[in-house]
Amino acid sequence: MAGLLVAGTSSDAGKSLITAGLCRAWARQGVRVAPFKAQNMSNNSMVCPDGSEIGRAQYLQAIAAGVEPSSIHNPVLLKPGTDRRAFIVLRGQPGGTLEAGEYVGGRTRLAEAAYAAFAELEAGYDLVVAEGAGSPAEINLRAGDYVNFGLARRFGLPVLLVGDIDRGGLLASLFGHWAIVDDADRATLAGYLVNKFRGDQSVLDPGLEEVTRRTGLHCFGVLPWLDEVWLDSEDALAFAKWPRLPGRAGTLRVAAIRFPRISNATDLDALAAEPGLDVFATASP
Repeated sequence: MAGLLVAGTSSDAGKSLITAGLCRAWARQGVRVAPFKAQNMSNNSMVCPDGSEIGRAQYLQAIAAGVEPSSIHNPVLLKPGTDRRAFIVLRGQPGGTLEAGEYVGGRTRLAEAAYAAFAELEAGYDLVVAEGAGSPAEINLRAGDYVNFGLARRFGLPVLLVGDIDRGGLLASLFGHWAIVDDADRATLAGYLVNKFRGDQSVLDPGLEEVTRRTGLHCFGVLPWLDEVWLDSEDALAFAKWPRLPGRAGTLRVAAIRFPRISNATDLDALAAEPGLDVFATASP
């Protein structure tokens, strides 16, 4: 059995899409592959055929891999209720609440559930492609981590670090991730991937060469910005980032109210895809 962890320098770096793409590519080659994310924090979820609830990204990734989505692909789902409390969905079913102050110390049972799910996938598939959460270099959360480096070290997974160049500061972020983590975590890093690039790559290449020289990390490639990519979002940061599709800048503007604890806002995607409508998010009249 083999495995891989796709981590990111930030939320919304493109981990979910890259994980889905890798699952589909390996599945097409005849590899029995399964997606995995130990923990999601999102109010955007999907109900699996068996009635369990998981993050939307893992549902899509399972379809890409050619397997039926189930709670094993996302054993822990945290659904924010307030700024300091989240509702726990454990193996697809209600599992109580988690206070912000318990985030590091109170997650033993969540970690155990996540590790058990990964071990089950590991035993049943040729390859498990795991997606990390947020950034793996949040050293204040490292002690209780079971999603990023914690998962990688537990199961001996190489880590592919995805960087979002569209945000700016990519080179510093790549180097910073390598520099700030401890030696054991650093040893799991197999290399990095640049995502959402637009422009002349020859301008970027000297910077990537310098990052590789300083860190020894291999650059696995530069992926372009894709306007046509429109997948269900699991991250609140990506809420209402509807692309400007051809023919969409039309006659009718539709305002979607950005409620503080909105869930499954991706239901609006179908409306936003309608030609002639301009759908946008607003927090005020």
